[in-house]
Order: sequence, then C-alpha cells, then structure tokens
Amino acid sequence: MRSPTIRNALAGLLFAFGLGGFPAAAQEVVDIPTRTGVSQRMLAIAPPAPKAAVILLAGGHGGLQITAQGSMKWGEGNFLIRMRQQFVDQGLFVAVVDAPSDQQSEPFLTGRRQLPNHVTDIKSAIAWVRDRAKVPVWLVGTSRGTQSAGFIATQLIGPEGPDGIVLTSTILTDKNSRAVPKMELDKIQIPVLIVHHEQDGCVLCAFRDMPALMNGLTTTRKKELLAFTGGQTKGDPCEALAYHGFNGIEREVVERTAKWILAN
Repeated sequence: MRSPTIRNALAGLLFAFGLGGFPAAAQEVVDIPTRTGVSQRMLAIAPPAPKAAVILLAGGHGGLQITAQGSMKWGEGNFLIRMRQQFVDQGLFVAVVDAPSDQQSEPFLTGRRQLPNHVTDIKSAIAWVRDRAKVPVWLVGTSRGTQSAGFIATQLIGPEGPDGIVLTSTILTDKNSRAVPKMELDKIQIPVLIVHHEQDGCVLCAFRDMPALMNGLTTTRKKELLAFTGGQTKGDPCEALAYHGFNGIEREVVERTAKWILAN
C-alpha cells in the first residue's frame, strides 16, 4: 500500500495534470519520501508536452519554505525561482526544490549541500521527475545552488543521476566551503553548461576565475560556457538583482540555456 505522502502526491498530480496528459502549465506541490521520516517538497510545473525537465536549485540557504498552495516564504527573487515560468514556456518540465522537511529552519541547506543526505534527497527528486515527465532530467543550480548541482553530479553516476547539469553564477572560490572547481569534476561525464555574467561582482564568482572550472571538466562528453554582459545591477553584488542574477537579461539567459539543454 502506498504511504499517505505518496497517495496525496498522486492525487494532486491527477488533479493538476489530468488523466489524459498535461494541460497548460499544470502546477502542483508534492512531497516525495526520501530518507526515513523525511520528505522532499517540490513545486512542479508542467507544460503540455515537456521536451526535457529541469530541477531548479536556488542559491543562498536554499530554504524556500514552499507552502501547500505553492507560495514561498523566501527566495521568490532568486534568478532561477523568479524565472521558473519562462523555463516552462520553453517546453521544460520544472521542479523547484525546497530544503527537505528536516531542514526547514536555519541554517536550512547552508553547510549541507555536499553531504550524503542532500545527495539522497535530490536523488529522490530526480527519480520522481523522471518517472512523471518521461524525459531527460537536468539539474540547474545558481550561486550556492551550483555547489549542490556540481557535487551531486560527482556522486550520482549513471541512471540514478541527472542527464546533464547547468551551473549559473557558479561559486568559483570560497574559503569557507568547497567551491565547484575544487570538486572531483573528472567524475562528471554528462553534458555541462556553464552560464555566467562577465561582470558578476560577487567575490566568490569572479569571471577571471572561470578557467579553473572549465579546465577541471576533463571527462564530460560536452561542455560549454555561455558568457553574458549587460543588464543592470542593484544592491549587494552577490544577490539576485545584481549582475549575479542576470538582472535585465533574464529572458535571454533562459532562452539560450533552454535551447542548449534541448540540443544536448
């Protein structure tokens, strides 16, 4: 017999997606069982006929605190989160991932993005999305979310892992945690797209440090750097309305990212 969490998720999906397929921009909040006594909440948005799927990993502490109605207590301004519908408009099934149920208070995912429990949680998310959407599943992280996507790609090799990853505004240097270029990148064989603003003012994401990342991806079957300029920057250079969050050029960034995913 299915658990109450699974039954509730399936009932919600039948309501949102219908028995005969995916209506336009069907949206639902689902709780996926992962570790013992722990669930992973996601906001799933499906276009009529998805061509691929993306699991969006927000930056910062990652604790979106998604409500049962699909609103969020934190993170709506994050680049990936605020552009989620634009990914759907490009024909991608979107799953916005929250911190798991046992990490719904400070520090949320801070300091936990490179631990086995996080890998287990996202593994469950990948399996659920792959089963529901029936298309290739990509992890897309931004800022601190790139530490999740990058690390998970080094740990989940093969059918349980993602079909590709996208790293936007990557953490390139960090004295307090392992930056993406310091990971075991030679384990990654799936396609990798790097998306970065050349004027990113965040000290952890300086474009001059990009070679360490690109040179570390030695075994992936395809890699590419999409470098952007322009837009506008406001406030903290490490926040979402600065160049760090592609402020003013978001649609172009999403369109080119989605095009690359669908081509690979």
